[in-house]
Amino acid sequence: MDNSSISAGLVTPAAARVIPFALFIAFIVLQTLAGDWMHASGLDTRWLYAARTIVVALVLFVFWSRYTEIQSFSGITSRRLLIALAAGVAVFFLWVNLDYDWATVGQARAFDPTLSDGSGLDWRFVVFRVIGLALVVPVMEELFWRSFLLRWIDRHDFLAQDPGKVSIRAILICALLFASEHNLWFAGLLAGLVYNLVYVRTGNLWLPIISHATTNAALALWIMATGNWRFW
Repeated sequence: MDNSSISAGLVTPAAARVIPFALFIAFIVLQTLAGDWMHASGLDTRWLYAARTIVVALVLFVFWSRYTEIQSFSGITSRRLLIALAAGVAVFFLWVNLDYDWATVGQARAFDPTLSDGSGLDWRFVVFRVIGLALVVPVMEELFWRSFLLRWIDRHDFLAQDPGKVSIRAILICALLFASEHNLWFAGLLAGLVYNLVYVRTGNLWLPIISHATTNAALALWIMATGNWRFW
């Protein structure tokens, strides 16, 4: 039995996009609530990120056939691809330069992949972090925020909503909620607006996924080069 048979009829189109995101958030909540206890018990909480990456990736794989909007590459032109890449790079520069106190809420848990003796990086954690950040998260989040929520705000039968015709209200609400997910809320707000606009203007979900992946990949490289783990 293939993954399309497993998922067919068992979940709604909305649930197929919400479940991976909900699992992602559940792991964050688990680390927030139990992280100190796990650390005190001698457990390395960095493995939670590896588990989160694997679990979310597996769920995306099971539901893959349900994501009809990423089965097509129509509308992806060279010009649009370059715009998506440029948008991703622009968001990266905004992200690392908008860490002012007023633009930050709460305290982010830094993901430090260095070895305990400080002699270098533990590449097991680096690999999982980069795969999660640059590959899994962009697909998972764009399916939830852009494919589902952005269109659902205007029309609960969201698959029938043309992304090019979503309202300004939907664009703003989606961006604000996207910002609430991030410690750097103002950078998150701008990122949400950029990714929303890429989807609205192109109509193909792969393009905001590419923008988001570009941002996250650039961020990962910058963090490893500079050691600014607090951005992870």
